[in-house]
Amino acid sequence: ISHINFAGKLYLLFYNTDIDLLFLTGQSKTSRFGFDFSRNISSNFELHGEFAYINNFRKKSIDDIGNVSESTYDAKSYLLGIRYLTQNETTIICEYFRNGAGFTTDEMGSFFSSVDKAYDLFLRSNDENSLIKTLSLSEVSYSRQNPMRDYLYLRISQKDPLNILYLTPSLTWIYNLNDNSFSLSPELLYKGITNLELRLKAGIIIGHRNTEYGEKQNDFKLEFRIRYYFD
Repeated sequence: ISHINFAGKLYLLFYNTDIDLLFLTGQSKTSRFGFDFSRNISSNFELHGEFAYINNFRKKSIDDIGNVSESTYDAKSYLLGIRYLTQNETTIICEYFRNGAGFTTDEMGSFFSSVDKAYDLFLRSNDENSLIKTLSLSEVSYSRQNPMRDYLYLRISQKDPLNILYLTPSLTWIYNLNDNSFSLSPELLYKGITNLELRLKAGIIIGHRNTEYGEKQNDFKLEFRIRYYFD
């Protein structure tokens, strides 16, 4: 409540390249800064990237028997990607993401092992203390989006296929380079009715035991969303 933080963002156009410079510092968070850029190499080809630096980043991790430790280091994260539009209006986005604040394969494996052992202890003795400790750590560290180090992202979308206006099918693939697990999400989006958006999306999870996607709560899901915009 008594802490004050300062943040800022500067946007500039430099030799036809869009650039954002950002920073955050203050009493409740360690200092951090970053930048992103986007440049059109040609009318249908774009290159973009991001970089983030967090000073004295604190990462809590748990070993396979439930002991919690904390490490402090300067975390550096970055992303590099391309966006390409073909002549028949197929959009391809491909990115590599390096998460400097993420967990290694061994650290994630230890977390999954600690969860299994805490659950076995609960079944044997009804002692839930280990489960509560693991859950509290999971909510702030291990359950966040892209919790590990290296990812590939690929998205392919097609505008108005077979001359069906306002329909956009797409396919999104997120691959964890550290443990070889991934998610695959086919999607159909229709915007042919004013102020109405219809979206059908599936999610397919592939991965072995003790991998990020292999330990998700579901193997497959299907969702249908209706979004209406009011004037």
